Amino acid sequence: MSVAMTVDIVGSRRLPDRDAAQRALDEAVARVERDLPVAERPLRPTVGDELQGIFPTLDAALATTLLVQLALPDVIECRFGLGIGETGLVASASGDIPDGPGWWAARAAIEHVHALEQRTVPRARTWAVAHEAQPDAAHEAARRADAYLLARDQIVGAMSERARRLTYGRCFGVTQRALAAQEGITQSAVSQLLAASGSAAVVEGFRLLET
Repeated sequence: MSVAMTVDIVGSRRLPDRDAAQRALDEAVARVERDLPVAERPLRPTVGDELQGIFPTLDAALATTLLVQLALPDVIECRFGLGIGETGLVASASGDIPDGPGWWAARAAIEHVHALEQRTVPRARTWAVAHEAQPDAAHEAARRADAYLLARDQIVGAMSERARRLTYGRCFGVTQRALAAQEGITQSAVSQLLAASGSAAVVEGFRLLET
């Protein structure tokens, strides 16, 4: 069940330094790809403020979106549209063009999460949609993922940049002592910040995605 992913930058036209924001996003994506090399086609910029990639499973896509969110600095946020469906390439004189139902579903997903963000769920950042041609199991998987994503994005969206950094480390088993040394704070401060931010639930969810 291939999953196409479209990513865009929240409020890109309002950013004071668009070049710096793109560098921060590129660095975050590169870090995630090193730490979790699961993409069939890695996330790469396409046009404007968008990136696209393809993942072998929905769980791999969900794990990647979490890590990118955690790796980003406060100056930049992203939306993620996940489309379950077939993907392919259309031949063109200027190079092959990604196309297919998976990409259409990813576009619908990112438009939906943008609407949620503007109306009832301001911290929504990620959504999954199965293309109508997919079997019932794919649609059910997308619905279950979206229920998880609404809660996860709420927790992550409320985190400070430091809490996100610590949570990223905990996802890969970095000890609180090591994280404290990296941050220049006490282990007790790390423990308190992780507990207050809801980090443990996010980390446990990430580990379930990996199993």
